[in-house]
Amino acid sequence: MIRVALVTGGSRGIGAACCRLLAASGHAVVVNYAGNEAAAQAVVAGIAGAGGTAVAVRGDVSVEADVLRMFEAADRLGRLVALVNNAGVVDLPARVDEMSVERLTRMFSINITGSFLPAREAIRRMSTKHGGQGGGIVNLSSAAATLGAPGQYVDYAASKGAIDSFTIGLAREVAAEGIRVNAVRPGVIDTDIHASGGWPDRVAQVRDSLPMKREGTAEEVAQAITWLLSDAASYVTGAILNVSGGRG
Repeated sequence: MIRVALVTGGSRGIGAACCRLLAASGHAVVVNYAGNEAAAQAVVAGIAGAGGTAVAVRGDVSVEADVLRMFEAADRLGRLVALVNNAGVVDLPARVDEMSVERLTRMFSINITGSFLPAREAIRRMSTKHGGQGGGIVNLSSAAATLGAPGQYVDYAASKGAIDSFTIGLAREVAAEGIRVNAVRPGVIDTDIHASGGWPDRVAQVRDSLPMKREGTAEEVAQAITWLLSDAASYVTGAILNVSGGRG
């Protein structure tokens, strides 16, 4: 049966790079996106042009009905063996005493609940307890989880700290059921998430302060993720891998 990977937030940046690499390694890919259909379809077209299989599915990872629809699309393609919990948001730099409840609700709903719900559905398909044949889950954390992001994104950092705890706990919970759960902590990566957080020139501003004196690329993070999902990492679970150029 065809092996299927589902990537949340797969239309751009790290998610798109993961979609392309997983397709190149023989997976049919579900490219989830929240709003940018053109970008998602471009990823699908690129995969198809290289001889692979992919479908784009719109959905908000914090909405249960949308998540169910994503996994139904995966079921139609074949057997789910990989989930990349990549979708996430950041917001404008702010102190905690300036943050609205609306901001906090959005941040935690997408970044935390939006990883729990896809993981739940993946487990229901992968776990030997449910008749599955195993698989792998990789969660996207951030170097911010260990740095705290004071004066900028303490809420974002806290949401990624939750992902670290989630990764460790879930890995131990399902380790005997054929599922490996790991995470990566990207550092400063050249994607458009910085612009969405109101800081489009952040990479250029912090580059010289980084140990390697350069930012990372989405492809470098995706390489780490696809390794964690591969048989080469068959004895790795509960790991949180820094992909940060020595930062954090």
